[in-house]
Amino acid sequence: MKQKNRELKGIFFFIAALFAVFLLFPLIRLFIKSFWEGGLTGEFYSTVLGREGFGTVILNSFAVSGASACAAVVIAFVMAYAIHYTDLPSAVKKIFRAAATLPMFLPTITYGFAIIYSFGKQGLITRLLGFQIFDIYGFWGLMIGYMIYTVPVAFLLIDNTMGYIDKKMSVVSGLMGDGILSNFWISVFRPLLGTLAGAFIQAFALSFTDFGIPASVGGRYDVIATVLYNQMLGSIPDFNKGAVVAVIMLIPSVVSICILQLIEKYNIRYSSISRAELRANALRDGVWGVSGSVLSIVIVSIFAVIFVVPLVQEWPYNVSFTAEHVISVFRDNELVTVYRNSVFMALITAVAGTVIVYGAALITARSTLPGPFKKIIEFISLITNTIPGMVLGLAFLFVFSGTPLQNTFLLMIICNIIHYFSTPYLMMKNSLSKMNAGWETTGKLMGDSWLKTVLRVVTPNASSSLMEVFSYYFINSMITISALIFIAGARTMVLTTKIKQLQYVNQYNEVFVLSLLILFTNLAAKLIFMWLAKRSAAGKNRVKPDDKNK
Repeated sequence: MKQKNRELKGIFFFIAALFAVFLLFPLIRLFIKSFWEGGLTGEFYSTVLGREGFGTVILNSFAVSGASACAAVVIAFVMAYAIHYTDLPSAVKKIFRAAATLPMFLPTITYGFAIIYSFGKQGLITRLLGFQIFDIYGFWGLMIGYMIYTVPVAFLLIDNTMGYIDKKMSVVSGLMGDGILSNFWISVFRPLLGTLAGAFIQAFALSFTDFGIPASVGGRYDVIATVLYNQMLGSIPDFNKGAVVAVIMLIPSVVSICILQLIEKYNIRYSSISRAELRANALRDGVWGVSGSVLSIVIVSIFAVIFVVPLVQEWPYNVSFTAEHVISVFRDNELVTVYRNSVFMALITAVAGTVIVYGAALITARSTLPGPFKKIIEFISLITNTIPGMVLGLAFLFVFSGTPLQNTFLLMIICNIIHYFSTPYLMMKNSLSKMNAGWETTGKLMGDSWLKTVLRVVTPNASSSLMEVFSYYFINSMITISALIFIAGARTMVLTTKIKQLQYVNQYNEVFVLSLLILFTNLAAKLIFMWLAKRSAAGKNRVKPDDKNK
């Protein structure tokens, strides 16, 4: 047991040191920077908060983030309900699920360009309809972009919870004579209340702190993310005022976590879940099927343009087919290098991130370490879930500028590992906590060390979850921009920061080709990881962990 604790403590202190140096210290430095310049001062806060139009910027951010979060939750609910509460064919349900999660595979900066080329005056959808639906620059463009961006997050939360709702409640409610609305409230909406609130808060926080979408369709409708970007990377950067804006961006994230803790009591947990058969209802299936189909078409159609524009001579004036734009990208050694940089960064992030997440989850889910050790890991998870990417990237810029880590892949990889730590950690922790708690004890009785038991027994049984964590890190590292925009240099440029650069010179054909590269790379990676996870799960079912003891 002492040996086991020594190994676990070694893992803990490594993780704690990593987050102390690359999370806690940069955030403290950022906070100090916001009120310190040769001495304590509140001048920077008073200047930023008192600046003309800053109050409007905050109101703009709240308005568009709130509206898009509401829309995203409604769309996610409709699509999840069509999957779980109808008798639609399984193929249709798979299409709904694929459409709802499609935006996850593209960087947010691409959403803006897709909106421009879909809904602009010469956009694909505008030309098909014969009129422009809305002004793409400003509130409506931001709302559409944020909505599409946050639908996958809201959908995954709602879809997962719906899978654990006891469907028999609907049958019992019907037998009790409840009307349609009462039945819906009792058996569906009430059990989902906490999740719906959580989905709204997550969607709001993501929208409030995103930079990619306002960078392309924000127009003159300023939001806080563009203010921070212009403050730091504008013609005259001001680090102190940028730090103030970053601190203000943290406030909604912290409030969101507090609210999520409060609404936890609304989550309903069933002691058992019955898979009751749904009654045949053609009207129900038709209504929800049409609704899900329309929403799927809308989501997919927004991104359809990125497949069209790179393959025509000159949109919208000459729409004859050509592959020249695609070929020219692959002929450009600089763009090929940038693609390699992205894949390299994503792979190393996924490998290192998976190892760190696995170690952290072993401490909290499968160790006898004292409670304070586990609480520190949980606190790290909570903090990383609240930190916007732009704030983390800015904090890294303050701390590591002028050091050997400046503009290096190592700094970018560490930033990604920390930024995306929370979700994969929770995935891994939940997986490990469901496994047989006696495996380590059995291994010890057989003379195996703790490490050997983990490698021989626990790890093979956790392999499918490890693949999911690897996939999560890889895909998010391919699409991230908000943090890297501050710390990537010319030598370490990746696809998302290159797309931002190409925007300035209006090279949109290259932008869409690079976006397609990201999409196809992420889809291929997802399919490979899913196949490996299924293969691992099948092998685990064939060979039980205790078979070697028989």
